[in-house]
Amino acid sequence: MNRREFIVGATAAGVMSGAFAKEGPAGLRIRFLGTGASDWKGLDERGEWRRWSSILVDNAVLVDFTAQSVDQLPAGVRPEAIFYTHSHRDHYDPAEALKLGVKRAYVHESWAEGARKEFAVAAGELGVAVPAVRGLAFGETVEERGVRFTCVPANHGTSRTGERAGMFLIEKGEERLLYATDTGGIMAEAARIVGIDAHVRDGKPITALVMEATMGVGYEDDFRIYTHSSVDTVARIVRVLTATRRYLPPPGRKVYLTHLARTLHGTHAEVAAAVPAPLCPAHDGLEVVFGK
Repeated sequence: MNRREFIVGATAAGVMSGAFAKEGPAGLRIRFLGTGASDWKGLDERGEWRRWSSILVDNAVLVDFTAQSVDQLPAGVRPEAIFYTHSHRDHYDPAEALKLGVKRAYVHESWAEGARKEFAVAAGELGVAVPAVRGLAFGETVEERGVRFTCVPANHGTSRTGERAGMFLIEKGEERLLYATDTGGIMAEAARIVGIDAHVRDGKPITALVMEATMGVGYEDDFRIYTHSSVDTVARIVRVLTATRRYLPPPGRKVYLTHLARTLHGTHAEVAAAVPAPLCPAHDGLEVVFGK
């Protein structure tokens, strides 16, 4: 599957507290620090707020992070590693990562040099050490805190010249979670790397899926469908992957939706009532443990 390995030793750990610091969670723990798209600015007229999309993995590693989600971090948690999907401001904020004490940042190699410069500027302004910024090739795997992160291509564009957006296959034990944001569907190249390409006999199914649904039900003709997914897109992907046995979750497991746009969805309750099973809208602060 063209996957290269880079292992970070167990001594390079984020600051954690309680039982997790000693033993770590038995399963793959995901905390949603934010579940909104870029049009969320704070509490809206409905009294709801989705912070910009970000997750915390096993209380130790971030995928994307901005100032909006600082209040969603558990007390005492200061991750030292962060993986970025792309450089849009609702996902990428070097200064906020440095304020947490991040020492290792991972981005796709197409924009690594720019990220190094931006982290260096932010570090100078804050008076802190410049972190290591590593560029990852698609198919390359990094292990942080016993969790494996594989960078795969996303169908999404940015204004940075030459940048290719990514998403991540996150693996721990038998769990294989595809965290897919921002992306318009799942590209063939990504499916091949992850192991869910139905044309390949020796593929390896995923067991969990967290996917963006920037648009709600009925937005299939919206221009954003070229770079983002809708509820209908995700539902179709789940049907196909299930039918081809490329998605094999345990019974009752939900597919969590994130990156929901304020202007393209109703309230959380309305979204939850409208989406088909097994889809389920995530919300800020939600914690899910996949496996045991």
